[in-house]
Amino acid sequence: MQSRFLLQKAYKITKTFLFVWAVFTFILLLISFTSLPFWGIYRLAVAKSNYQFKPDYIVLMSGAAYPSKSTLLRTYYVKKALQKYPKSKLIIALPCDLKDTLNSVVKIQKALDLDTAKIKVLVENKGTNTRAQALFIKDNLKLAFQKNILIVTAPENMYRTILTFRKIGYKHLGGLPTFEKDLQIPLVFYTKDVAVKYWMPNVGANTQLRYQFWNHLIYEIKLLREYTAILYYKLNNWI
Repeated sequence: MQSRFLLQKAYKITKTFLFVWAVFTFILLLISFTSLPFWGIYRLAVAKSNYQFKPDYIVLMSGAAYPSKSTLLRTYYVKKALQKYPKSKLIIALPCDLKDTLNSVVKIQKALDLDTAKIKVLVENKGTNTRAQALFIKDNLKLAFQKNILIVTAPENMYRTILTFRKIGYKHLGGLPTFEKDLQIPLVFYTKDVAVKYWMPNVGANTQLRYQFWNHLIYEIKLLREYTAILYYKLNNWI
């Protein structure tokens, strides 16, 4: 009788969990057909990133090796920032082995094509999360709190990153979120031009179904991950 009761209990819990998961997934799918996921990412990117100063330091926050999509984007934006603010010093925050002559920091510097006689580059290679990177920049690189700092990172990470630096003691912070660029031409195609089978649905003109829906699903995953990280940082009193 006891085992039967436990099986019934487990069945009810599993059934409830699957129902809740199905409803949650259905809601996510519906939201993917709206612009809400994009604006969620955009809000995280711009909420704390405005600045009116010339940066003393530009900080490239990265957690992926070079080349990777995220690091390539950040490198591109850093190069644009250095062209605009050539007197700024650069900090590359990326965990790597500096003894390796082919490490990602070296590759980033080569990609930036820096004039090392004019631009000073500092490296923080110990931190393996945003909190640790900010602390090592403060403690190991001795970056003073009064300096103007421009942070370059992914749009969804910007809010948490700036709050993390602010919690440590930095006041003059700005952000340069690494948004991707869309093509300027419509990505439509006509079935007669590409020989689509007659029995296949005509989706050539439906870019929302072909691209936007899937991109927004990715945005939703990023938002879920980032809001989970924000909650974790808040509970640890890191932001």
